Amino acid sequence: MPAPHCPACACDYPYEDRDHWVCPECGHEWIPAPDGNPDTADTDDGSPSALDANGNPLQNGDTVVLAKTLKVKGAQGDLKPGTKVKNIRIVTGDHNIDCRIDGFGAMKLKSEFVKKA
Repeated sequence: MPAPHCPACACDYPYEDRDHWVCPECGHEWIPAPDGNPDTADTDDGSPSALDANGNPLQNGDTVVLAKTLKVKGAQGDLKPGTKVKNIRIVTGDHNIDCRIDGFGAMKLKSEFVKKA
């Protein structure tokens, strides 16, 4: 079966990574539809999608925990693994999680550094 086109940028070179597809040009990730057709993704509604460190899909309002220590520029300390982040919002861009962390304030995180709680 030929590789699908990226639904975000129409790139011809996406690759399969475990149970989802990844575009090497724009970084978009999507899960193929239940019928097995990778061209029909579960994100066809235009909403952004994100996968956690274990490959689980994240949704707006989910609670996640940090999977590794994250250094925060301009902050006194680091964010430690296990820090709980409630009520996340999925956005587009390099840092695809918008959230508020108690003691730190509003932040943007990369979904690959969090695990679904």
